[in-house]
Amino acid sequence: MKYEITYIIRPDLDDAAKTALVERFDKILTDNGAALIDSKDWKKLRFAYEIGGYNEGVYHVVNLTTDNDEALNEFDRLSKISDDILRHMIVKRED
Repeated sequence: MKYEITYIIRPDLDDAAKTALVERFDKILTDNGAALIDSKDWKKLRFAYEIGGYNEGVYHVVNLTTDNDEALNEFDRLSKISDDILRHMIVKRED
């Protein structure tokens, strides 16, 4: 099944830290049985309301396929406790 994960990264992370964060969460997905189609930054956007003291964030989109929910559950759990990810959303793709 295909899924799309969109998450918002803190805007004040430097490039090296952001790259490390993305690689870490991509690895969490692949280690738990997901196959990544792509993982890329979308753009930096301004929020309609403040999230955690920030008015903007970098949106990152991951497309993947997986046969079970392990990878999604682990991503969900770890992104909730990460201070660098402000919000995330997992959507099942029908295409």
